[in-house]
Amino acid sequence: MKILVIGSGGREHALIWALKQNSASPLKIYCAPGNAGIAQLGECVNIAADKHFELIEFARANAIDLTIVGPEVPLANGIVDEFQNSGLKIVGPSQAAARLESSKAFAKDFMQRHAIPTADYVVAHSSDEALSAVRSDRFGDTNAAVVVKADGLAAGKGVIVARSRAEAESAIAELLSGSVVAQEAANQILIEEALEGREVSVLLFADGHDYALMPAARDHKRIGENDTGPNTGGMGAITDASIIDPEVLDQIVREVVEPTLKGAVMEGFPFRGVLFIGLMLTAAGPKVLEYNVRFGDPETQAILIRLESDLAEIFQALVAGRLREVDIRWREGSSACVVIASEGYPGAYPTGAPITGLDRVIVGPALQVFHAGTSWSEGGELVTAGGRVLGITAWQPTLDAALARCYEAVDQIDWSGKQFRRDIGRFGQGEKASGFRI
Repeated sequence: MKILVIGSGGREHALIWALKQNSASPLKIYCAPGNAGIAQLGECVNIAADKHFELIEFARANAIDLTIVGPEVPLANGIVDEFQNSGLKIVGPSQAAARLESSKAFAKDFMQRHAIPTADYVVAHSSDEALSAVRSDRFGDTNAAVVVKADGLAAGKGVIVARSRAEAESAIAELLSGSVVAQEAANQILIEEALEGREVSVLLFADGHDYALMPAARDHKRIGENDTGPNTGGMGAITDASIIDPEVLDQIVREVVEPTLKGAVMEGFPFRGVLFIGLMLTAAGPKVLEYNVRFGDPETQAILIRLESDLAEIFQALVAGRLREVDIRWREGSSACVVIASEGYPGAYPTGAPITGLDRVIVGPALQVFHAGTSWSEGGELVTAGGRVLGITAWQPTLDAALARCYEAVDQIDWSGKQFRRDIGRFGQGEKASGFRI
C-alpha cells in the first residue's frame, strides 16, 4: 500500500511512525515535504503542503492509495475536495467542514445553533464594533478579563487573553495592524468571555456517521514554566486517566461530541477525519474553547505512542465510512511529549545549530524522538531548522514514569540555545487561566 502524508512537523513524523509501527501489511510512505527524521521512515518529496495541484499530480503518477493531511491550511483551502474530485482517496474533512477551524466566528455560531456549550461572545466586523464590545458590560466590569481572537487561521498568534479592558483594546489594535497575524485572518474579531477551569483536549476519529474517541490529552501552550510567557504551538502534552473523570467524559460526549457531529450532518458537511475539541472544564460544566479539524501537535505524539491498532486500517475505514467495523485499541497507562525548541522561539530564532546526543537515546515502542524542525547540513550534520525542533515522547504505566523517560532523553540531547520546559505534566498556577489552542 502506498501512502502520501502531507506536512513537515512532529505531528507528521508521529503519524508515519504509527503507520509503520502497527501496520499489518507492508507500506510505502511518501511525505511532502517531510523533515530529516521523517526521511528515516519514508521518502520525502520536495512539494510544499499548499501546492495542491502538484500533490495531486504526484499522487496520480505514483499510484498513491491514500493521502493523509497533517496541517490545517491545506484543509481550509479545500485540498480534500480537490483530491476527491480527482478520484483520489484522502483523509480529512471537506472545506465546508474545515470552517469549524478556519473561521472562529463560524464555529461559535455553529455551536450556538446546536446548543453546544461555549463562552459568550461577540463577532465584530470593524475596530469600532470590537471596541464597543469590550467597553460594554456584557463580559462583566472593566476589571474582568476578556479574550480577543482573530477569526481566521493565525499560526498560533491569533488569540490574546486580555486581563483588563485596556489590554483588550491594545490587543484589538495589534490584531488589526497586520503586524501579528495576516490581515485576512483579522477581517473579523471575536470578543469572548474568559473562562476559568481546567483545560482538556478530546480527539476522535469520525467517518461522517460513527466516531471513536482517542485518549484525552492536555498540553502546555506557553513557552515558560508555570505557564508564563507567550503562547506557542505547544511545548508538551500528556495523556493520563486523571485528565477527565469518566462521568465528565460522558457529559462531553452527550453535550459536545454528538451534537457537533449531528450538527455537521444537518448542515450538509458530515465530518470525516480527525476532530480535535479543546474544552475548559468550568464550574458550570465543560465548555468548548475551539475546534481543530486535524490532529494537534504535540498531542498527536503523546496519543499515537499508545495506539495498538493498525492506523492505516483506521484511515481506510474513515474514507470508506466503515469505522464501526474497526477495533481500535490503546495501551493502558500514560504518555508524555516534551518539546525541545530553538532559542528565541516563539519569536525569531536561529537555525542551523548542530544537534548532538541523539545516538545516546535508545528508541523503541515506549520511547520515540519525533522530529519537528530538523534538516541535514551540506556537511551531513543533523541541524535545527525550526522553532520547535524535537518532541521526546514516552509511554509508561504511570505518568511520572513517562515523564521521567522523556526528561532522561531530553538531557542527553543538546545544541546551542536549546530550550524546553521541565514542568510538563505539572499543572499549577496556570490551571485557572483561559486556555486556547490555535
